[in-house]
Amino acid sequence: MSENIQKQIEEIEAEMARTQKNKATNYHLGTLKAKLAKLRSELLNGPGGKSAGSKDAGRGFDVTKSGDTRIGLVGFPSVGKSTLLTTLTGTRSEAMYNTFSWGLDEI
Repeated sequence: MSENIQKQIEEIEAEMARTQKNKATNYHLGTLKAKLAKLRSELLNGPGGKSAGSKDAGRGFDVTKSGDTRIGLVGFPSVGKSTLLTTLTGTRSEAMYNTFSWGLDEI
């Protein structure tokens, strides 16, 4: 049984290696990653056992992050958009201080 699962894992890994990464193949690669995680879970826990995502699973699998993403947040000034983005991503976003008060002498 485990030899069959191991063979399926190797076939999926080979298909992932020969599949070109681009917008058109993202969905296909994602489904392959999901199948790979499921097979690895079955290899460790047995068929019908606890899945890697279940609450009491001893071990799980991480899918590596890859690619770049651009995010745009729209909102009122000085409400914490940059702080939220910095906290969620663990990176430093560039924020600019602007005054948005308009006086009659500035017009």
